[in-house]
Amino acid sequence: MSDTKTPLVSLLVPICNVEQYLEQCLESAVSQTLKDIEIICINDGSTDGSLAIIQSFAARDPRIRIIDKPNSGYGDSMNKGIEAARGTYIAILESDDFMEPEALEYMAGRCEAEQLDLLKCNFWLYWSKPGIEQFNRHNLYFSAVSPEMVLMGVHRAIDVPEIFWAKASIWSVMYRRSFLNEHGIRFLPTPGASFQDTSFSFKAFACAERLAYSSRAFLHYRQDNEKSSVNNPGKVFCVCDEHEEIERFLNEDRPDLKPELDCIRAKMKYYNFHWNLYRLSDELRLEFLPRFSAEMRKEFEAGNMQVVEGDMARYGFFKEELEEARCIAYDSKFYGVKFTCGNTGKLGTLMHYLKAGGPGYVARVFADKAGSR
Repeated sequence: MSDTKTPLVSLLVPICNVEQYLEQCLESAVSQTLKDIEIICINDGSTDGSLAIIQSFAARDPRIRIIDKPNSGYGDSMNKGIEAARGTYIAILESDDFMEPEALEYMAGRCEAEQLDLLKCNFWLYWSKPGIEQFNRHNLYFSAVSPEMVLMGVHRAIDVPEIFWAKASIWSVMYRRSFLNEHGIRFLPTPGASFQDTSFSFKAFACAERLAYSSRAFLHYRQDNEKSSVNNPGKVFCVCDEHEEIERFLNEDRPDLKPELDCIRAKMKYYNFHWNLYRLSDELRLEFLPRFSAEMRKEFEAGNMQVVEGDMARYGFFKEELEEARCIAYDSKFYGVKFTCGNTGKLGTLMHYLKAGGPGYVARVFADKAGSR
């Protein structure tokens, strides 16, 4: 790094018990073609060999700074990293992922040239060993942003809100540090929680006045880390905490944005809760569904669940989505039966509904099928 105390980019690397992948991650950080960077490694109380690996890299690269602290969770780690950062821009590299050498140089160059609050790129889905499910490949290109979104150029996310339903992927984004500080954009520091990119990403896109996208992909997002939070079925309600934080943010911090964003927020909640329902086991789905139902009822009663036609459809729900959300909100028992039916053939389906709700449920299934033709 140059002698200046303000590097161009601060790269935040949150770390907790990830020694298996950490060397590949840090090697990709120190090998960036952009040299004017600092690499802030936040060790969240690792009990494996992670700290020793960080220290070995720091001994040979003075750009690495270490924050070593007791375990307090991902959100708190990230907030400490943001507070410690000195760069004009902030980027994030998860400790089980790695990035291409030109990643930071390209992203910082775009941010500087276009005076962006944030730039979002696409990324790669990465597996340590290729398998048939990914066409025997290590990498699959993931299009978090479409070509149409890329062509929009610099804009506000509120004006073209498709990004709110895209995968948050906070590590494929570069942020202007002064922008994050000006708007108080931080993570929800809930110990042991997951999905803490949800509220952070919403806040950042909601406040951004100068946002742009790139179709290029630099980050390799590991899919086969068995310790990943997305593989932990015990964290059933963490996504609910994130949406509570989003509502708090609009109600308390940015009420000026609330009229424009409440319907967008409700649609985002529907998508995220629906995704959470799918990832859970049948037992945990039955535990989560009442909360999903209550949240959808709340949004209907607040007038946030709207069908919008034509060119403005991106702001509201498609008709089919709204019908499903209404079923979840006001008839969650039937929805649960429908959701857990599976592919059991016509006779199996008939017996499933008959056992769960008698002839009335069977009649509803036939009516639904007739209405969808």
